[in-house]
Amino acid sequence: MLAFCIRRIVQAAAVMLVVGLIAFALFRFVGDPVVFMLGQDATPEDRARMSADLGLDQPFHLQYARFVGRAVQGEFGLSLRQLRPVSTLFRERLPATLELALAAAVFALAVGIPMGVYAALRRRSWLTQVFLVVSLIGVSLPTFLIGILLILVFAVQLNWLPSFGRGETVALGAWSTGLLTASGLKALILPAITLGLFQMTLIMRLTRAEMLEVLRTEYIRFARARGLTDRAVYFRHALRNTLVPVITVAGLQLGSIIAFAIITETVFQWPGMGLLFIQSVMFADVPVMAAYLCLIALVFVVINFVVDLLYHAVDPRLRLENAAAR
Repeated sequence: MLAFCIRRIVQAAAVMLVVGLIAFALFRFVGDPVVFMLGQDATPEDRARMSADLGLDQPFHLQYARFVGRAVQGEFGLSLRQLRPVSTLFRERLPATLELALAAAVFALAVGIPMGVYAALRRRSWLTQVFLVVSLIGVSLPTFLIGILLILVFAVQLNWLPSFGRGETVALGAWSTGLLTASGLKALILPAITLGLFQMTLIMRLTRAEMLEVLRTEYIRFARARGLTDRAVYFRHALRNTLVPVITVAGLQLGSIIAFAIITETVFQWPGMGLLFIQSVMFADVPVMAAYLCLIALVFVVINFVVDLLYHAVDPRLRLENAAAR
């Protein structure tokens, strides 16, 4: 296990270096931030002086080396749009994004897995057909359209929930949360459903397909022949083996939720990192954009590592294989 962890850490470091290089190289072509900061009427001398102050007149490899050195220390330079440390901006926006992503993930798992299990065990019931129709809608409709429809129904017509913002928040040290206030919880409902609906339908369909496949295996028939109850067969044996691929997809989808919360945060004007990224793209704020992509890559690397560890907790065959290899 130790050798496995060391090998994955080395691979993660290589991935992060490549992602940082690609992000830093691509964003050099999205525009000139000096023009955005000084305007079109600035003189060449002013632009040259600003470029020197920001370090943009240096060769690419020196700029990238400085970016990596700062990133290792948790610093990503100054935002060219706000002239504030990027790490400070991330600390301010990260709680909102993580809060939204975790709420969407909990919604997707808490609703998707039971729906998938029910649809597999009651294949011909009318409720299963409803679940399949809902899953088809969730997969087909784009995220921004789902958000707009939810705003139209629940915010405009029914006036039950707010249509934008994060609501009232409470500061817990350096962390701010809206989960401890009524307005914060109400403001979280629509964005969380919008962001988690696609993942919920995907998890539901995957759980249903895997459950049906497991129920046809020989060891399930053997468990029935032993006289085990349906509850024991379904939940102790079938569901446990069904969760192995579901854990993989759910883990990757958690990273996708954080990475692709941009659209949801834009629709609901949620003050998270996705909205900050969109604003940075419009201003050609290279340090913020590069740091954001590096952070998202780090999230995926960490999630994949955790998923691999969860495999060993859920699937005993992997533990046996590792023991045999030693």
